[in-house]
Amino acid sequence: MRTFVAALSVGAFALLALPAYAAGSHSGGHDDEMAIGKPGEAANVARTIEVVMSENDDGAMLFSPSAIQVKAGETVRFKIVNEGETEHEFVMDSMDEIQEHKALMEKFPEMEHADANAIRLEPDNSGEIIWSFTKPGSFEFACLIPGHYESGMHGPLTVASK
Repeated sequence: MRTFVAALSVGAFALLALPAYAAGSHSGGHDDEMAIGKPGEAANVARTIEVVMSENDDGAMLFSPSAIQVKAGETVRFKIVNEGETEHEFVMDSMDEIQEHKALMEKFPEMEHADANAIRLEPDNSGEIIWSFTKPGSFEFACLIPGHYESGMHGPLTVASK
């Protein structure tokens, strides 16, 4: 009987640890198609958009360009450059998901995530995201490090019909 109780206790403890493994993505999984689309393949890239992240002397945090327009069915390479003096990130998603992710980042500012629709960069670093936009709609891109969104670091991302 003690062996059974011990085994049951160990099994229950193991089940309690499972949610920690499921917390990697805010959008249901890295391979799942999101409202904004899905990770793209380099061979299908139609164009490259350079996105620069920075701050100005007034304390505003900026993306350049401040708005992005693409077409449904288009695969885009985003070359993202952090020219600022602080760490920034580029996240693109539906407006609701951006706000949900923002609230989560406010609670857990050091949270690390490896979502295909996002990249976090230290100053003077660059990276890229290759993304396929599958459906038309109005979306958003933003830096969700606490305080950055409020300092102006967000913009509209419009996916036009083909």
